[in-house]
Amino acid sequence: MPLFEFVCEDCQSEFELLVGPREKAHCPSCESERLEKLMSSSSGRIASGAALPITNGCPPAEMGPCSPNCCRLP
Repeated sequence: MPLFEFVCEDCQSEFELLVGPREKAHCPSCESERLEKLMSSSSGRIASGAALPITNGCPPAEMGPCSPNCCRLP
């Protein structure tokens, strides 16, 4: 199942949901089905195992990894 990001048009809550092909998404805060899908940032690995050059929020390389799951860690 794909993971989508949404914003509720009724209560403005932002959240992520795993949504199956036959499922109707609804807001976990107010149960509304009036949702707008948000554009998610991509992440992944290329065949060589190197991180894709699509990163945001990582500090410069000389400062070390940004977190335990940093895209620059082997």
